[in-house]
Amino acid sequence: MTDKNRVYIFDTTLRDGEQSPGATMSHAEKLEIAGMLDEMGVDIIEAGFPIASEGDFAAVSEIARRSQNSVICGLARAQLPDIDRCWEAVKHARRPRIHTFIGTSPLHRAIPNLDMDQMAERIEQTVTHARNLCDNVQWSPMDATRTEHDYLCRVVEIAIKAGATTINIPDTVGYTAPRESADLIRMLLERVPGADKVIFATHCHNDLGMATANSLAAVEAGARQIECTINGLGERAGNTALEEVVMAMRVRHDIMPYDTGIDTTKIMGISRRVAQVSGFPVQFNKAIVGKNAFLHESGIHQDGVLKNVETFEIMRPADIGLNETNIAMGKHSGRAALRAKLADLGYEVGDNQLKDVFVRFKALADRKKEVYDDDIVALMQDSAANTEDDHLQVKHLRVVCGSDGQTADLTMIVGGEEKTVHASGDGPVDACFNAVKQIFPHNAVLKLYQVHAVTEGTDAQATVSVRMEEDGRIVNGQSADTDTILASVKAYVGALNHLIVRRAQAGKDDKQISMYSH
Repeated sequence: MTDKNRVYIFDTTLRDGEQSPGATMSHAEKLEIAGMLDEMGVDIIEAGFPIASEGDFAAVSEIARRSQNSVICGLARAQLPDIDRCWEAVKHARRPRIHTFIGTSPLHRAIPNLDMDQMAERIEQTVTHARNLCDNVQWSPMDATRTEHDYLCRVVEIAIKAGATTINIPDTVGYTAPRESADLIRMLLERVPGADKVIFATHCHNDLGMATANSLAAVEAGARQIECTINGLGERAGNTALEEVVMAMRVRHDIMPYDTGIDTTKIMGISRRVAQVSGFPVQFNKAIVGKNAFLHESGIHQDGVLKNVETFEIMRPADIGLNETNIAMGKHSGRAALRAKLADLGYEVGDNQLKDVFVRFKALADRKKEVYDDDIVALMQDSAANTEDDHLQVKHLRVVCGSDGQTADLTMIVGGEEKTVHASGDGPVDACFNAVKQIFPHNAVLKLYQVHAVTEGTDAQATVSVRMEEDGRIVNGQSADTDTILASVKAYVGALNHLIVRRAQAGKDDKQISMYSH
């Protein structure tokens, strides 16, 4: 690779992605995802916002200590305490980076009530301070795409002179379009003194569905770093998706002759794991990693693929880590076959996790005539969502429903203590949720209840997703089972377990700050 065609991948799943309402990850989950990103070849991992909470600081610090290849970056507002705290967290990395930002558009300048000159002084002061601590400093003018061009050029020049080595140009609200994105990068490279001495980056949100296109347009104009997340996770409509930009450059290398160094065979595995730990399932028609990305329903398409797969597929499943070998799974399959099938589906599991999943697989195989790949993916998601360490556990459920009414008898383990209740409701699911609330009273409001069949047939597994909110805290729960009602209860209880964790975390975190996502 040469400097001219090298595009650096900056992954912010653990920072911007985790700011999606309900997508909060545990400390162990953050470490796991960071390890996967490091292994797949991500250049820079933005591990979190160290001053946001003690939990964030601890996660960034530990990720910094464990990193083998990636630059480990922390986010900091344009305030000296933020920058100091960020450095304390990332300094343990082999290659640390401080990323500091401030909103430069008229709307964002009004928030701290700074005029142009005052903001320019703060930028110079804070970037200089960061550079005195770390020789790898990134600076971002939040809402850059709605900042006056003359002023944007002025503050970018100040940041470069103060020692920033990477200048990131965020489309914070997903407002820009590809041509504008390219023109903005081109304008900065042409007008700002010293622009040729730093790397320009792009960070695009997907509010108008153009994040990936905007990022690639910026690269074509001269940007050499793309900020992105796994599955496009992020606030509101999300961010540029890592898998989309990487595969777009690989498939269309003829018009985008750029290299990233990413091991694309790791994509499907980390996509599924992020979906599990964040509680945000990947939509079926999502580019690259969606369930339907390599499925063909039309007879014409099927005939073409059978004759020559390239007629309707511009990439192969193996390119992203999906093995095309078909291993038939059923009640006679053993652990070795299950491990091989999981590897084909992008999962690498240890012996203890395999043992747990194998028990669930056998139970499912006894209830279903045929176990499909999607059934096994659902099993993995359910295994990740419901563990023996959870404060709330479902032990037994009996539901009676019909024209005479609906009732539920539920037994749960609450902090090691067994509790049983009888409840009624307007339907079987309502009766079950009422039973859970009797056992574990709470004020959380149900915001989303969603069911979809994993496979076809009356014996299909149902995956249930639940979203709840309490005092501004949003949590998700997900579970899968051939019994839709049981899956619903497990998903509901899973969300409550996440809420318990969030309550405890809020109690420990003395410093809760307003986070500005750029």
